[in-house]
Amino acid sequence: MSDNSLRLVWVYPDLLSTYGDQGNALVVERRARQRGLDVQRVDVRSDQPIPTSGDIYLIGGGEDRPQRLAAERLLRDGGLERAVSNGAIVFSVCAGYQILGQEFVNDQGQRQEGLGLLDVVTLRGEGERCVGDVLADIDPRLGLPQLTGFENHQGVTHLGPTAKPFARVTMGRGNGTGDGTEGAYNDTVFGTYMHGPVMARNPQIADLLLKLALDVNALPAIDDRWYEALRAERIAAATQPA
Repeated sequence: MSDNSLRLVWVYPDLLSTYGDQGNALVVERRARQRGLDVQRVDVRSDQPIPTSGDIYLIGGGEDRPQRLAAERLLRDGGLERAVSNGAIVFSVCAGYQILGQEFVNDQGQRQEGLGLLDVVTLRGEGERCVGDVLADIDPRLGLPQLTGFENHQGVTHLGPTAKPFARVTMGRGNGTGDGTEGAYNDTVFGTYMHGPVMARNPQIADLLLKLALDVNALPAIDDRWYEALRAERIAAATQPA
């Protein structure tokens, strides 16, 4: 990547793009362009090879069968793993988050191999589905404000020793394990259950990805009034009595 260019890859929009998760790609692209970056966005369908030269890869959520198909095709392809080994940044949501783990339970009730990019394992929960607004405190080492989003999943995701919780919930279920964790991350790979889309509600996450891809500590300021108004609205709605 040159100093003023960025290659953004949206992975399998034909299989993994529920709850408006494509909005994450739109927000990252927009915030990069506002800072004068030349952005090349590549939407890669599931019948196409994953390019290995991207800087940021985004993966959304999906229903159970599309999730299984996406995992099978990503494993056969191998491009995403090679991109990560080259230093690429990956941000995944819901089904995409589960696929990046060691394994998950698929639509046929079987344990299915994941990509192993995050040290997490997802089982199918036996209780009520995790649905509703979430508020959470993001790991302070990431320097981000309160996380707001919407969860809708049956999976229960357990973190292994090399995975760090992305956030800890103050409202909602998060990973569904009862330990208060939400999502997981390592140095360059992130996973969360948050829809919304999460980048529109939390644009600072998009900025974090940009800083990691550019290897800089700060970005030029831009007009965040629209995003802050949306954040305030959604946080207020989540905390109002039912």
